[in-house]
Amino acid sequence: MKDIFLLAYRDIKERKARTSLTLMGIAVGIAAVIALMSVGYGFEQSVTGELVEMADLIFVMPGKANFGNYMELGSFNERDLKDVERIGGVKEAAAMISGMEEVEYRGEKTVMRVIGIDTRDISAIFGEVVKTGDGRDLRDNDHKACLIGHSIANDYFDEEIGVNDRINIGGSKFRVVGVLEKQGGFRSDVDSSIYITERDAKSILGNDEIAQITVRVRDIGEAELIAEEIEERIDENHKLDDFTSAMTMGSAIAQLKTIFTLLQAVLVAIASISLIVASIGIMNTMLMSVMERTHEIGIMKAIGAKNRNVLSLFLLESGMVSVAGGVCGCVLGIIGANVISIGIGAAFGEAIPAILRPEVLLGGIVVAVIVGVMSGLYPARKASKMSPVEAVRYE
Repeated sequence: MKDIFLLAYRDIKERKARTSLTLMGIAVGIAAVIALMSVGYGFEQSVTGELVEMADLIFVMPGKANFGNYMELGSFNERDLKDVERIGGVKEAAAMISGMEEVEYRGEKTVMRVIGIDTRDISAIFGEVVKTGDGRDLRDNDHKACLIGHSIANDYFDEEIGVNDRINIGGSKFRVVGVLEKQGGFRSDVDSSIYITERDAKSILGNDEIAQITVRVRDIGEAELIAEEIEERIDENHKLDDFTSAMTMGSAIAQLKTIFTLLQAVLVAIASISLIVASIGIMNTMLMSVMERTHEIGIMKAIGAKNRNVLSLFLLESGMVSVAGGVCGCVLGIIGANVISIGIGAAFGEAIPAILRPEVLLGGIVVAVIVGVMSGLYPARKASKMSPVEAVRYE
C-alpha cells in the first residue's frame, strides 16, 4: 500500500497544472454548496430567532391564514374580545382597529396603515421587543396624537418626521409623540405603521370593527391548546366554521422551517451542477493519465502487478485529488459565506450571520471524495484491464 501511495503522489506531483485545475473544479463546487447552505442556515436563524422572542404571542385574525397567505372573512367584535380574555391561560388580549388612510406631510401624500389601540394594551402588543426610540408612548388622555414606525419617520417622505412634528391623517392633523425603534425582519410591518388611540381611530377610520386580536399567554407550552380554544369560541360566536385563524409563533416557526428546508434543497441542487462539471473534469484527467501511462502500466503488470493493484493506484490518485479539493472547498466556502453575509448586511441593512456547521464541512469533504472516486472508477478499471503485452508495446 505504501508503494501505491508513493506512486500516486509522484504522478500527481508530476502533473501539477492539470491536477491543480481538477482540484479547483472540485473546490469551487464544494465551496458553493457550503457557502449557500451556511447563509441559508443564518437566514433561517435570523428569522426564527425573531419569532422565538415572541413565543408567548398568538395572533388572532378573522380569516383563513397560512404563513404568507391570508384571506379575510370579516371582523371581530367586543364579545369576541371578552370571550378570549376569559380563556384560561390568557394573560392579556388586545384589540386592534386598522385601516389604510391617506397621510400628508409637508405637501407629500401617501397611503399608510393606521392602527388604533387602547393605550393600556400597548405592552400586550409590543411587549419588551418593540420599544420607542424617540419621544414617548401613547397615553390614555392623548387626543390627535400618534406613534409612528421607523420607516415612516425616515423613508416615506423627502424630509424626516421627528417628535412634535405634525402630520395629516385622513384629513385631521396629528402630533407625533414618539418614533419606534427600527424592527425589520418579521416585524417590518411595525416600521411602516402609524399607531393612534382607539378613540381617534374610530373617528378617523369610521368604524369600530376589530381587525386583529393579539393574545399573550402565561405559559408558552399551552399556546397551541389556547389557540385552538380561541378559534372554537369565536367560530361559535359567528356560527361559522374556520372563521378564525389563531396563529402561534410555534406554528409559524414550523412552517418557516419547512420553507427553509425546501429552499436549502433548491440551493444545494443548483450548486451541485458545479460538482457534476468537476466530476467530468476528474474523469477526463484520469483518462488522459491512463493513456499517458499505458507503457508504465504494462511494465508494472509484467513484473507482477495485479489488476487490483493498478485499480487501487488510479482510485487512490483520484481520491487524493478529491480530498485536497474538498479541503480547499471548505476553506473557500467559509470565506464565501462570510463575504455573502457581509454583502447582504451592507446592501440591505440586515445582519444575516453565516452559520458554519461542522457536519456540513465534513459532508463537503465526504461528497468530494465520493465524487472523485466515482469519477475515477471507469478510468481505473480501464487501466486495470489492459493486456501487459499490448501495454508494453504502446508508444
